[in-house]
Amino acid sequence: MNTGAGQVDCQISTLGGMGQGWADVPPESFIRRVKLIIRRRLNPRAERRLKVVSNDLINWVRNTTPGELQPASHTTWASPVSLTVGDWIRVRSHEEISATLNNWRQLKGCTFMPEMEQYCSTTQRVFKPLVRFVDERDLRVKKSSGIVLLEGVMCQGTAEFGRCDRSCLLFWREEWLEKINL
Repeated sequence: MNTGAGQVDCQISTLGGMGQGWADVPPESFIRRVKLIIRRRLNPRAERRLKVVSNDLINWVRNTTPGELQPASHTTWASPVSLTVGDWIRVRSHEEISATLNNWRQLKGCTFMPEMEQYCSTTQRVFKPLVRFVDERDLRVKKSSGIVLLEGVMCQGTAEFGRCDRSCLLFWREEWLEKINL
C-alpha cells in the first residue's frame, strides 16, 4: 500500500529501524554460509531458476550413478481434495511427506521445514486456504493454490537462525494433508 508521501505503508520497510542489534544465532557450517551468501545475492526469480537447474543436475547424477544414489520413488496421491475453513485433517507421516519432496525439500515450491516434523501424524483443523500472500523477499503479492494454514500451527524459529517471536503460520501443501471426518 502506498501513502501520499511515496512511502510504502508496511512494517517490512521499517524492520531495519525496529531492530535493537544483532541476535545470537547458532554457529553456521561453511555450506550453510555459502547457501546464505548465494541466496542473499539472488533475487527470488534467479533463486528459483538455480534450484530448478541444480535439482535437475542432482537427479541426472543420481540416474546415471548405480547403487545407493538412486532417488527414492516419489509418492503421488490422487488429486487432493480442496480443503475449506474448519475441515479436520491428519498431517501425513514424515515418511509419506518426504517421499513427495525434491532435493531442496520442496513440493511445487513449498518447503517442508524440519520444524514442521513435530506436526506429522497429528490431527489439526484448517484455519484457511491460502490464496494470496506477500512475499517479503521481493515485496510482491503472490497468488497460490493448494496451500492451507492450520489453526495454531505456527513457526517459533528455526534451527538455523534460532528462536523467533514473530509466530508466522506455516504453509502446508494439501498433498501433505488427509481430510478426515470427526
